[in-house]
Amino acid sequence: MQGATSDDSIIGRLESAPLTSRFWTTFVILALQFTFEYFDFFVVGYLVAVIAPQWQLTFGQSSIMLLSAGVGAIVGALVFGRLADVWGRKPLIVLGTVLYSVSAGAIALIPDGAWVLFSLLRFTVGLGLGAAATAQNAIVVEITPTRYRTIIGSAMNAPVALGVFIAALSSATLLGTFGWRGLAALGIFPILIAILIAIFVPESIRWLVANNHVERARANLAWLLKVPAGTIVAATSLPPLPPKASLAELYQERTKFWFTILIWVSIATAVNGILQWGPTIIALLMKIPPREAAKYFILMGISALILRIPFLFLAQWFGRRFCGMLVGYVVGICLIAAGIGHGAFIAGMPIFLIFLILAYAFTDAGFGNLGPYSAEIWPVRLAARGVGLAQAANGVGKILGPLCLAFIAGSSNVITPQATEAAAMPAFVFLGLCALVTGLAFTFVKIEPHGKPLELDADRNHIPAPQDTRAAARSAEA
Repeated sequence: MQGATSDDSIIGRLESAPLTSRFWTTFVILALQFTFEYFDFFVVGYLVAVIAPQWQLTFGQSSIMLLSAGVGAIVGALVFGRLADVWGRKPLIVLGTVLYSVSAGAIALIPDGAWVLFSLLRFTVGLGLGAAATAQNAIVVEITPTRYRTIIGSAMNAPVALGVFIAALSSATLLGTFGWRGLAALGIFPILIAILIAIFVPESIRWLVANNHVERARANLAWLLKVPAGTIVAATSLPPLPPKASLAELYQERTKFWFTILIWVSIATAVNGILQWGPTIIALLMKIPPREAAKYFILMGISALILRIPFLFLAQWFGRRFCGMLVGYVVGICLIAAGIGHGAFIAGMPIFLIFLILAYAFTDAGFGNLGPYSAEIWPVRLAARGVGLAQAANGVGKILGPLCLAFIAGSSNVITPQATEAAAMPAFVFLGLCALVTGLAFTFVKIEPHGKPLELDADRNHIPAPQDTRAAARSAEA
């Protein structure tokens, strides 16, 4: 058995560390990256709401434009998740951010009617998003001490709501002045964040240790804690080098494997149905232009940001399973109610919109819980692949969400109010049932990482928390 080796010394120091100013700098930069990552993904709903009528696109063509990023996210998450376990977290975050920002900005330059080129660029947006999100969720939980990990991991995902809010606000304020091309051009902005990540964000300490890069781990930890590297002990007894990363290793833990796929596909299908077809449906129900419908979706962003705050503490107090169950059941009920009551109004506001706002607020809070959860339940050496599996399942949901409405409405129909309104009830009842699956999965599969130190490897059951360090050392000597 490996005892109190260099990784124990370094990880023990990380576990007992305070959250320094450099930690918070890293947190803010990565949070900004998450914000614009989701801005670039969800702004397409507003772009398509404008472009589809202008270009006389069918439901099928519009759906391809919406779901192409989801396909790219599946490929990116699986391919780059594996590479993040081989090359490290930081390089993949930088690579993914550059890829999705350049691709998103390039959409502003395509000729009118080029929906195929639009879809190809959205595919590369998804590819970059899959790479960045996969590595980022892993690095956040791996550089945070266990006692703060649940609340910090959830807080890191809060910018998802901010990104959606900025997408809605930008659409409401800029579409009328600059048109859809001006809105699409904003997608290039995250390339500046990629530069900040390259300069200021350290590599994952736990990934470095798990992969035998002990001196780099010590240097990165010393920088993060603002102490001399010589004050961090690195013994000469090292853990064995891990085998070459393979996606098949994830399947050795079949319960986690299928559970990850189930919860992500179900909740992602629900939220992407809301966000990518919601603006079009609201515009048609209220007989208003898409930029006016975007103003109502600002309420979604605000409600989600507000709900994120109590959810940070709910996860810290009651654990991630409790939050998963709560989100699944509440979102499911709200979406079913939205579908059934889609034609009714209260004080001039569609009941559909009211329940959509509630559903999105809880779904967004659920993603804040799911993102770090998908990294925490796997050993560090497998974490990026575990998150990659989750993001691939998320990508499937990004396809199913908009696609289900297109199929229900009839993909050969040109977008019309009649086609969309007729599809609203069965489509959103379907989305609600998907969300309920998430709640049921968390109810019956009892995997709770909250408060438990991360494993470095499947063969090393756990890294002791700071209070257990001396006991672990005595056990190693025995």
